Amino acid sequence: MTGGTPRAPFGARLHSAVSARGNLCVGIDPHPALLESWGLGVDAAGVREFSRRSLEAFGDLVPAVKPQVAFFEEHGSAGFAVLEEVLASITESGALSIADAKRGDIGSTMAGYARAWLAADAPLACDALTVSPFLGVGSLEAAFDTASANNRGLFVLARTSNPEAGGLQAATGPSGTVAQSVVDEVGHRNAASVPGTPGSFGVVVGATVADPPRLDALSGPVLMPGVGEQGGTLADVRRIAGPALPHTLVNVSRHVLRAGPDVDAMRAVVRDLAGTYRFVGSA
Repeated sequence: MTGGTPRAPFGARLHSAVSARGNLCVGIDPHPALLESWGLGVDAAGVREFSRRSLEAFGDLVPAVKPQVAFFEEHGSAGFAVLEEVLASITESGALSIADAKRGDIGSTMAGYARAWLAADAPLACDALTVSPFLGVGSLEAAFDTASANNRGLFVLARTSNPEAGGLQAATGPSGTVAQSVVDEVGHRNAASVPGTPGSFGVVVGATVADPPRLDALSGPVLMPGVGEQGGTLADVRRIAGPALPHTLVNVSRHVLRAGPDVDAMRAVVRDLAGTYRFVGSA
């Protein structure tokens, strides 16, 4: 809440942000090699400065910023303290925060993760959280419920571009591929969304996959990594997203961050990419 007024659902807020700023999502990935290349220490202080410069470069330009939680978590409590600051700063910049934590568990443990990232007053509260469904989409029910109660969102892994994923995610069963069943279950949870506005539950589909699931019935957003250094192209994004294109967030991280530590250089890269990846009004 802000000033006592309930926030709009995540899907509606994302729709507004994309309409204003385009479809580019930039990650904050304070990888040790990047910290060193920026002349920063591989420690929590280095991560804090890396994140500060990153947000100065693009926090006001893009609709969403995606901190990679692993690179904060590896520095323990000090790293998580920095992440709390970063999530708050993303909100102050006018962007939406997507915590890339890929949490997934069952029962009370999943409920604990949901409270940590999605509850109203949680220190790590984000606008949306990435989650893993490979214990069954139903195992994420606590996350769906907590996100809904607090007008936050989820991005559920469906068809990722890492080479280890194909054997599992492209495996077929009575309902088609595993990836398609994930998309369909997430889409079912978006069934009550307002036409023209995405629901609050999305999926992650890589821009480099040759066998993507159909997204026409998702009625929600798509988070699409794999563009740029990983080989995905604008044509790939259009091919995979299809009718979900207007609500697709194209995630680019290291292509931008390698232009650092110079803030103006990173900002120039983001401006260029933002002009390319703008799909508002696309069919």
